[in-house]
Amino acid sequence: MVKRCMYVWLLCLVPSILTFAVSDPNDCEGCKDPALFSRMPGFYISEYQELDFSRYSFPVGYDRVQVVEGQYTYLDYYANDGVKYPSGMQIVANYKNAVKSIGGETVYEFEDGGTQYITLKVVKNNVEVWVYVEGPSNGMYKVFLVEKQAMKQDIVASADSLLGAIRQTGRVAVYGIYFDTAKSDLKPDSEPTLKEIAKLLKTDPKLKLYVVGHTDNQGAFDYNLTLSNARANAVIQALTGKYGVAVSRLTPFGAGPTSPVASNSSEEGRALNRRVELVAQ
Repeated sequence: MVKRCMYVWLLCLVPSILTFAVSDPNDCEGCKDPALFSRMPGFYISEYQELDFSRYSFPVGYDRVQVVEGQYTYLDYYANDGVKYPSGMQIVANYKNAVKSIGGETVYEFEDGGTQYITLKVVKNNVEVWVYVEGPSNGMYKVFLVEKQAMKQDIVASADSLLGAIRQTGRVAVYGIYFDTAKSDLKPDSEPTLKEIAKLLKTDPKLKLYVVGHTDNQGAFDYNLTLSNARANAVIQALTGKYGVAVSRLTPFGAGPTSPVASNSSEEGRALNRRVELVAQ
């Protein structure tokens, strides 16, 4: 049997909670169990993939899925020669009990064509982790795991492109300004974008802007209005305090969830709605 491995990023989350096996000499090169789980005894990793950001559609009901984005891990386990094959029910039950032992939950469990399937969810260290296990009874099983997180915006719009959009349409949506959930403190990853905003204001000394905070529709309406206004103020404080922009050129406003640019029914849409806009005065 050919063993291959696609190794991109090592997941380090919490100590292993399944203790029935750790590694195997037949594991494909560079492969390891995710930190959240070990494996069934007598099995080796035949195929492995880890990505720092991807998405997976987790079954959550009959004909229903939940798309989760974040750090992604895929593992394909095979039994070594001479190992008695565990049933799919036994494999799934092991993962189910392990997740339950640390406060997690079973989201959806079903059987199809003799194969057992289960979707699990657990929160550890304030990180939501989704797990999907496919457990046939033929000496192999698969695990898909996503540590939920927002994608880091690595490409930042330049000052020239921001200014061009404002001159053309009177406004521009800015992504790359980061806040923790339900907080208004700017995260350090926001610096590249803040620098470009400050640069565009220096390029056009007469330009005055409304700095408008937007949220998705999760949570109470009044709370989101307050939060979006606080975030707009945080951006202004950074621009005036760190980059020397005159206070008189910037006015904060919190629009909350009132001006979505995408549907709030999906995580992708909600991510687009959580933004800061610069609007010409």
